[in-house]
Amino acid sequence: MTIEEILLGETKDIEFKEDIPPKSERYMKTVVAFTNCSGGRIVFGIENNTWRITGFNKEEVFRKMDAITNAIFDSCEPKITPNVNIQEIEGKYIIIVDLVEGMQKPYYIKKQGMVAGAYIRVSGTTRSAEKYQIQEMILDSGNRSYDQGKVDRELSDTDIELLCERFYHHALELCQTEEARRNLKRIGKNQLISYKLVIEEGDKCYATHGYQLLDGKLDEYPDAVIQCAVFKGTVRDLFITRKEFRGCIDEEIESAYAFVLEHIDLGARIDGLARQDIYELPIRSIREMISNAVCHRSYLTPGKVQVALFDDRLEVTSPGMLDSDLTLEKIRQGRSKIRNKGIAELFSYMNMIEAWGSGIPRIYEDSEKYGLPEPELLDMGNDFRVNLFRKKTEVDHYGVVDPRFLADSSVKYMTDYAVKTATKTAAKIETNATDATNATKHIAKENKIRNTPSSDEFKILNAVRADGYATQKQLHEMTGISLGTIKRLLPKMQEKGLLIRIGNRRSGSWKINE
Repeated sequence: MTIEEILLGETKDIEFKEDIPPKSERYMKTVVAFTNCSGGRIVFGIENNTWRITGFNKEEVFRKMDAITNAIFDSCEPKITPNVNIQEIEGKYIIIVDLVEGMQKPYYIKKQGMVAGAYIRVSGTTRSAEKYQIQEMILDSGNRSYDQGKVDRELSDTDIELLCERFYHHALELCQTEEARRNLKRIGKNQLISYKLVIEEGDKCYATHGYQLLDGKLDEYPDAVIQCAVFKGTVRDLFITRKEFRGCIDEEIESAYAFVLEHIDLGARIDGLARQDIYELPIRSIREMISNAVCHRSYLTPGKVQVALFDDRLEVTSPGMLDSDLTLEKIRQGRSKIRNKGIAELFSYMNMIEAWGSGIPRIYEDSEKYGLPEPELLDMGNDFRVNLFRKKTEVDHYGVVDPRFLADSSVKYMTDYAVKTATKTAAKIETNATDATNATKHIAKENKIRNTPSSDEFKILNAVRADGYATQKQLHEMTGISLGTIKRLLPKMQEKGLLIRIGNRRSGSWKINE
């Protein structure tokens, strides 16, 4: 170590000790904590807080080195072998103990036992590991995933087929192109077995934690819900509205996604002769943030996924500590570690998450294209948070987005080309009414093809035709379509021009745009 490094003081992975404490447990907690996390360094011979080098003389330093090495080897379970060195600074000797992340977690002080003697590092301090954190470490050491753990619930082939059919239709709804819809294949029991969401033993099949979460059987998982809220201002003092979504976790995501879309600004842009709706935030990023929070959260850690909308930002919080190998910078660059491997595989099939590791970089990319401030990643110890910042969108008195609003063809924003095309088309309309009429008919035909209702949307339209004042729950009861799907489809049907909302969300009604 250099003098400059010492003067920086203690950090998350460096701790100073003036001397070897009489009771080794006083520093053994830190030894165990570093080994249970991403490793660290303990330096003996430096006074804490003042960073004054006290050091040891040449006669005693080797004896102290041996004492430290033996204490660590004898006190910890599984065995920890540190790398211990000495260094001379200003004529004094310091002892440097380097500890690497262990492969057999949890490590603990043998005398205290696993439950009481396991420690972790959080924000530069050493803390006792909670029981759920010990469970996480056991799973991580065995390269196992919580969602792939077997539960005592036998499944019939019919149970599995019905769930797979729902997965297929959900995936179909999220396909971006007709080609993708045509190429989408149904999944079945064998696929769920390969994802380890179903465990096959002999001629019987059993559910896993992941299967139950996707099936909405949440009695054992009270925190497997998404809390959504809109706050007035920029702090959590006064909320305007809030909802909690509970059920199949993939449908929870769609409900939370629809909640956000309902409460952010919606403008439009002119593309040629057509007017297209455009939200103030990149909707792809909104879905990615919520999907990642549900997919990568710890289902052992107490806490619920939270989606909070403030005047200046959208905030999505996911329960669970970051993996010890991950830093915020690595995450931003696209590094990821899948916490729930089976759920991640299925979410990928259903088009709910992008390629692994690409989600966060894409959120940064979309924010830049939208002209938004750079997103913020926060490691909050037991939680991980992503902030997507809002920016007032300039629109004219018709609600049309200012053409200067930053654009990119890949996400269908306004481009210089679109502005020029719109200008040329407008000039042509003034001089040639026939061409304008033909162009309008062509656009109408294209929109009609693009906006043809799906089978579920037809059911909703028939229900609205019968009762325009029906609530989302009543539409669910009238059509047999799941409530999560109803909440997801209604905003889409408005975007496609199939439905019009008259009045507010509480007392308004639906009108079919015929």
